[in-house]
Amino acid sequence: MTNVSERSDFDSPWKEILEAYFPQAMQFFFPETAALINWERPYEFLNKEFQQIAREAEQGKRYADQLVKVWQIQGQELWLLVHVEIQAQKEDDFSKRMFTYNFRIFDRFDQPAISLAILCDTNREWRPNNYSYHYPHTRLNFEFGISKLLDYGNSWQDLENSNNPFATVVMAHLKTQQTRSSPAERKIWKFSLIRRLYDLGLQEQDIRNLYRFIDWVMILPKALESQLWEEFKQFEQERTMRYVTTGERIGYELGKEEGRQEGRQEGEQVIILKILKRRVGELSPELKERIQSLSSNQLETLSEALLDFTSMEDLLNWLQSHQVT
Repeated sequence: MTNVSERSDFDSPWKEILEAYFPQAMQFFFPETAALINWERPYEFLNKEFQQIAREAEQGKRYADQLVKVWQIQGQELWLLVHVEIQAQKEDDFSKRMFTYNFRIFDRFDQPAISLAILCDTNREWRPNNYSYHYPHTRLNFEFGISKLLDYGNSWQDLENSNNPFATVVMAHLKTQQTRSSPAERKIWKFSLIRRLYDLGLQEQDIRNLYRFIDWVMILPKALESQLWEEFKQFEQERTMRYVTTGERIGYELGKEEGRQEGRQEGEQVIILKILKRRVGELSPELKERIQSLSSNQLETLSEALLDFTSMEDLLNWLQSHQVT
């Protein structure tokens, strides 16, 4: 059977979901470390600091990293380096890289860090958790925490019963791996996992956040994606819940097809304007005219960008950056 294709930017949804639910991630994957932290105090993602210790040559590899400053219950500052290893197979230099990053943090910022790794690969035997060397007068043994996603497959019922958003994240990841050669089965699981978000009684923004992750990793052939969207539109209508994000990626593609019957560019404009209205609010006549003035290539670029818009400012910034006056 033909394998289902995978997205190349797999790390992007992991970074987004970690930022959206960082306390829940720590409580789910590393409860002992989470118990040290005072979650009533704000935590901070140290993106600039991480960029200083990450090698340029390593940029673009398929893993996600977050360096986060938190506060311990006793009041001391604590840095956490959370690494998500998304490679499909084991990486020989992984332990060395974990040590190198930890050392660079200590060397540059005089700050010890707790290093933690979430392993998303499919090799049950690969469980790196230390880097060491030993000589007669010099010895090093660096250990770090790991959480292996494959292990959660042994406790599927616990995942289904959990309200932690990372239970859904793990379920989506595992089912993506298990259905690589079965698009039809993946479609069934994708629908089931998205429906589960509603069954849990989650708030609209939580449903949107988790939908985005599920949709990003559980990619389907276009025909099956269209079928899923039609089924889910019916489901939302029955629930009287209209969360456009749960179908706008698919719905936009369907809309473009419908739009071609009215004229390709005009049809795209109509769909984009409808989605923008639901994402950022009512558009002024001036804004509508600016969008209607876009070329086909600009419309295509906007159609991808608008999936990340959350406010009118996002749209205005996009138009300004693309010099649309």
